[in-house]
Amino acid sequence: MIIKRLWLTDFRNHSATDVELNEKVTLVIGLNGHGKTNLIEGLHLLSGARSFRGAKVDALVAAGRPAAYLRAEVEHEGRTSLVEVELAAQGRSKAQVNKQKIKKFRDLGDTVRIVVFSPNDLDIIKGPPSVRRSLLDETIALGSVEFRAVRTDFDQILRQRNNLLKQARGRYSEDLGANLLVWDEQLIEAANVVGQHRANFIASIHPVVSDFYQRVSGLDTDVSLQLDTDWRDEGLAAVLSRVQGDEIRRGMTLVGPHRDDLTILLGPLHSRFHASQGEQRSLALALRLATYVFVEEATGDQSVVLLDDVFSELDETRAKRLVECLPDSQIILTSATGTVPDGIDPVQTLEIVEGRIHGN
Repeated sequence: MIIKRLWLTDFRNHSATDVELNEKVTLVIGLNGHGKTNLIEGLHLLSGARSFRGAKVDALVAAGRPAAYLRAEVEHEGRTSLVEVELAAQGRSKAQVNKQKIKKFRDLGDTVRIVVFSPNDLDIIKGPPSVRRSLLDETIALGSVEFRAVRTDFDQILRQRNNLLKQARGRYSEDLGANLLVWDEQLIEAANVVGQHRANFIASIHPVVSDFYQRVSGLDTDVSLQLDTDWRDEGLAAVLSRVQGDEIRRGMTLVGPHRDDLTILLGPLHSRFHASQGEQRSLALALRLATYVFVEEATGDQSVVLLDDVFSELDETRAKRLVECLPDSQIILTSATGTVPDGIDPVQTLEIVEGRIHGN
């Protein structure tokens, strides 16, 4: 898959960007704050993913504008598709492929597949469980239509069940019990599918992450991945029955996939608490590289690789090792200094000045 051309209109500080992209390596340079990362973010959003910077939609729209527009010309196996996203500052955002409306943004991942590396990836190791759940679910979704559908169903069921518990105001009633039985049945069915997909995914990338970690870090240390869950061994039905009183008192669903975490061990030690920052960065890079491999194997298609100022955070040795691990796909990377490690040979260089592109 290749992104041939990108248009950004009223997206952050890009008021009217129109740029053709090389199918190999494009280097984007510019001073900090001028729009390099905004360009990378716009590309990433076209895959149906959320902002990798954690931004809400209204923050993506230029000040005073009603909406931002992202468009890309995408080539896949000799066929060209036009992907368009309208991000509304207020109200509902929209997306379409070849002028056909897309109901769920996640379905854009069937047309635009992207893996992004950024300095914020350190949060995969150091951040809260929600960051790691997002990594799992967004990657699995790129390779599984079934998972995308059931993950959406689970969110809707969970929202309805939480509303029911909240409305109970801490009091049990027969009506509440009967309604909970209905929602529990649906929640359990969806949760089992989500949990199985996550477990399968972790098992499949486990050896790949360990291999990439050793290659990037230069250390002969094994990495172990575990799905940290409080319901799968006992079964969600049994756990829900056991905690029902607590859930009614607190007005929320206390167990299930929405509370899962990914535990990452470096040797015998938990990486979140015991790994050095250099080790944590190597782990985060290994996880991103493994997601690329997973998506390629699941879809038979190469993802576009976005590198947002990643090399500035790495020492020379780690940077060189990362370059050796990168796939032979379309790569777009940013750099404030314009310098890149040996092995990165940009075919195209773009300079961004105050949201405007200069270059070839």
